[in-house]
Amino acid sequence: MPVETAQRPVIVWFRDDLRLSDHSALHAAAETGAPVLCLYIHDETSPGLRPHGGASRWFLHHTLGALSKALAAIGGRLDIAEGPAEAVILDLSGKIGAAQVFWTRRYGASEMRIDAAIKSALGEAGVTAQSFNGQLLYEPWTVKTKTSTDFKVFSPFWKAARASGDPRQPLPAPARLSAAPYPAAAPARAALNDLSLLPTKPDWAGGLAQTWQPGEAGAQARLAAFLDGEIAGYAANRNRPDMPSTSRLAPFLRFGAISPRQIFHATEAAAHAGEINRNDADKFLSEIGWREFSYHLLFHFPGLAAKNFQNRFDAFPWRAPDARALNAWQRGRTGYPIIDAGMRELWQTGFMHNRVRMIVASFLIKDLLIDWRAGEAWFWDTLCDADPANNAAGWQWVAGSGADAAPYYRIFNPLLQGEKFDPEGRYVCKYIPELGRLGETWVHRPWEAPPEELARAGIRLGQDYPMPVVDHAKARDSALAAFKALAPREG
Repeated sequence: MPVETAQRPVIVWFRDDLRLSDHSALHAAAETGAPVLCLYIHDETSPGLRPHGGASRWFLHHTLGALSKALAAIGGRLDIAEGPAEAVILDLSGKIGAAQVFWTRRYGASEMRIDAAIKSALGEAGVTAQSFNGQLLYEPWTVKTKTSTDFKVFSPFWKAARASGDPRQPLPAPARLSAAPYPAAAPARAALNDLSLLPTKPDWAGGLAQTWQPGEAGAQARLAAFLDGEIAGYAANRNRPDMPSTSRLAPFLRFGAISPRQIFHATEAAAHAGEINRNDADKFLSEIGWREFSYHLLFHFPGLAAKNFQNRFDAFPWRAPDARALNAWQRGRTGYPIIDAGMRELWQTGFMHNRVRMIVASFLIKDLLIDWRAGEAWFWDTLCDADPANNAAGWQWVAGSGADAAPYYRIFNPLLQGEKFDPEGRYVCKYIPELGRLGETWVHRPWEAPPEELARAGIRLGQDYPMPVVDHAKARDSALAAFKALAPREG
């Protein structure tokens, strides 16, 4: 490489990969020896991009802040710009005389169109663009059936992916960077606070701040805590919301504060060393595999968050918009404790246990007969880990409209689910303290409790805690009747 080319600055465009370690694009930029301009673009104007929801905006703000500090510690600097990414990248690369632009690949249709257009325009301007995999273990086009088609069922997908070999080992973070100057004539730099990612009037994020430590250090601490003990019994206990039995890594993965390769190899190393049970490790990694499968679906079916994967569900007779029922579900006021505890956990912490996600989704779709897209949109706004692939795939799985979906006639009974997975009512009482004195016999079905038990617990049904908004048995019958009216599934 000519000396003058080596000294021209390079740009690393950060997106959903807000970390220093195992960052292929950053690693490649550092290896050039050239000054590096580390750039984040807050783009809410390019066509087709879905704006972040409220909770994920909060998590993004603090993750960007952590990344900025981490870069500064090694001599780098995080520059933030606002506007359409193509215009910002082309203008900035021209103004600084960039030799190369590096980024981590994305898999949504609009994002890929934007990236392809930028890569083409940079090439015409004499600037090399290189993209890397930093978001997945196995990219969507690399896992195929034996007939070279795309997978639509998770188990054979994950089996084929694992058979293709382990992902490569994670890369170390650069020891030092030389920060490229930000030219005065380039698009104006924005301060992090200028992005208005944090809630105000009111600031509802107190529970999020108590729950999370966003950023790469927080992600690594969360993984270490999980592998150092919390993973014990994962295969048996991962469905128990009353126990600390899940990794809670989803928000960190969503914004790339940790890579799936780091999680994979840390888990495998602990299993090989005998520090964790092999069955627990495999079950946990299969959950990472579900995320991989979700991106596989998103890549091959870009409308995953808006369109039924199985188009026969286009004719499903959803109830007319029912703002009262939807609001009761959103606010945790349905009268079914396991549902309400989950929705209140979500509102307070920006997170919900995975088993409870399935239960509350089933209730909205099948008890209330509300279109799954209303639930997907609420989760998008309230989850710190609102992920374009996982969120949509999960909702379609419960609805029965997705790939490898649960059969529509599988309808979760909120009473039985609560009693099975929160047998002592600890999870319910944590988020619905007004039921705390009711006792485990009645905590999941307070409307059946004898009057003297309600009086002893200080509960007035309909005032302190609502009566059920629907009768589950009747709602189940209505849902099954609606499902039977659909055309049979093809194939």
